[in-house]
Amino acid sequence: MTTLELRRLGLSDLVAIEEIERRSYRTPWSRSMFAGELAKPSSICLGAFGADEEDDAGTLRGYLIVSRYVDAWHVMNVAVDPDHRGHGIATLLLERLFELTADDARRGYTLEVRVTNTVAIALYERLGFQARGIRRGYYTDNREDALIMWKDPVAR
Repeated sequence: MTTLELRRLGLSDLVAIEEIERRSYRTPWSRSMFAGELAKPSSICLGAFGADEEDDAGTLRGYLIVSRYVDAWHVMNVAVDPDHRGHGIATLLLERLFELTADDARRGYTLEVRVTNTVAIALYERLGFQARGIRRGYYTDNREDALIMWKDPVAR
């Protein structure tokens, strides 16, 4: 696997984020949605960047956008460039989130995922998320249901 550098995302990363987003989702987020999350002090926005190949060093491979709410860290968006999937990048990003928030014993983690996205569901289950409910017709492109998943706070 390629060596990766995990770091917080900034507005200068928007073009690369949008490219991965468009290649990953049928209904991609807009630039303003990403900019809004990047600007929020309460959000955690992480990117995984190639770190060891001269021609690809610094290239965004995947990202994670998380918002802090009263009782939970809400995983809003996670995507990996389609050419780099299956190499553990999403796992690394989520594990880094758990490290960064480990001192926050009162907030768990939540997310929604398409009920048909078995690869993502398996990833989340491996990381300790459990199905907690369904949001009927959640996805606007085809009215697909979303599985609501929850993970209890990480204990240090």
